[in-house]
Amino acid sequence: MAYQKIFKRVETKYMLSAEQYKRVLAEMESYTRGDEYGKSTICNVYFDTPDFRLIRRSMEKPIYKEKLRLRSYGKANHSSTAFAEIKKKYDDVVYKRRISLTEQQGMELLCNRQPSDNSQITNEILYFLDFYKCLKPAVFISYEREAYYDRENPDFRVTFDRNILWRDWDVDLTKGVYGNPILTGGTVLMEVKSAGAMPRWFVDILNENSLHKTSFSKYGRAYEAIYKRENSGGLHYA
Repeated sequence: MAYQKIFKRVETKYMLSAEQYKRVLAEMESYTRGDEYGKSTICNVYFDTPDFRLIRRSMEKPIYKEKLRLRSYGKANHSSTAFAEIKKKYDDVVYKRRISLTEQQGMELLCNRQPSDNSQITNEILYFLDFYKCLKPAVFISYEREAYYDRENPDFRVTFDRNILWRDWDVDLTKGVYGNPILTGGTVLMEVKSAGAMPRWFVDILNENSLHKTSFSKYGRAYEAIYKRENSGGLHYA
């Protein structure tokens, strides 16, 4: 199956209550369709240095920041399709470059610098690994996602993430979906992704529901929990 390798877009995030989520979803219905993945469980392994250099830098809110991760849709096995991704953000614009490979090939590439091809994006990932030198699997993050796109403009997408979980043990796509929750009380994270301006109908939905964009990082929240645990002598497990 063909897949998109390169993304350039603006991403904005909103926190919704359970009731706001239901209203927004109903109001979007006549304007959107579910995307190719529809409802899915997304699993990610984020790579970082032993002292969490990448996420600490990201949380300082610099004009430029970057992350490296391996992603699968649902629990993986070693032959499952996975995506090795570099995600960069510069001046509010998000750039993502990714390659498709098996989970085993992804781990060989990101942990052992053993590529399965010689593509431009693979070489960019190798450069990223060489630049930071000591990257390793740092945190596993999963969430249940619903994804939709505008019927008139497929570049405009809206996703809803629930049951966001993290762990810094068993940091492996093949170990299953479990961990510590990041959001509680039925809160839903809505992400809006667009190459241009939001359509008027969606702006109206935001205004009608008094929704305002927020700054939120799943990996950042996980790191904050890790930092708090390590400085209070807590255990790894939920």
